[in-house]
Amino acid sequence: MPKTVLVTRPKHQAEPFVRALAEYGLDSVVFPTIEIRPVDGWTVPDLSGFAGIFFTSANSVQFFLERLLEQSPEELPNLQKSRVWAVGKTTGGDLAKHGVTTEPLPKIADAVSLMEGIDPKEIDGRTFLFVRGNLSLGTIPQLIAERGGTCVELTVYENIQPSQEDTERVKQLYLGGRLDCISFTSPSTAINFFEAMGSKSVPDSVLVAAIGTTTSGALEKLGVRVDIIPEQFDGPNFAKAISEGLAKS
Repeated sequence: MPKTVLVTRPKHQAEPFVRALAEYGLDSVVFPTIEIRPVDGWTVPDLSGFAGIFFTSANSVQFFLERLLEQSPEELPNLQKSRVWAVGKTTGGDLAKHGVTTEPLPKIADAVSLMEGIDPKEIDGRTFLFVRGNLSLGTIPQLIAERGGTCVELTVYENIQPSQEDTERVKQLYLGGRLDCISFTSPSTAINFFEAMGSKSVPDSVLVAAIGTTTSGALEKLGVRVDIIPEQFDGPNFAKAISEGLAKS
């Protein structure tokens, strides 16, 4: 009987990951512990005024570029000329589709590793733009400030928690022993999941998978053990790591 993985990604991002799991013979239950929607009330700033721009998720790229192309297309050349940092391959790839070249990607796809690759002298006394969601951990602004720089934070999307109906359905599967693995792709997916379940205890029969060190760190802060982390922090490698972990369990 195929093993079942709970996918906590937003619906519009879940399908490729579900397909990747299916390639390993794994079934999926999609339970978006966050749904994403754009934030109103912001405008695209003059991008030529920043020493660099940071994007740490595909969502930040999507919602920023949608607004830019619709309301301020004249800023696209400024974005293309800017120094731009992306946290991982997916984020960098989405920027590349718009002709934006990014700085070298960090070996580990998290904000701390991203900042470690930047010489502090390049930050001191300069102003940067950080495009973020409402649940951002604030790591990049904090590290920029510690290095003597200024960070302008622009919140372009927000995370919405799941419905009560979907929560009850998944809670029955979870507590009823019908899930073999729960997978998390961001700190907010993990935090929202355990808030929805009303408990941070995980059945011994259920493996916990985190796509990267930022997410695993958030789980550990919650007191939740992490059983699976892929060597490379992307969807295909995450699916492979989950398959291998379940095969050993």
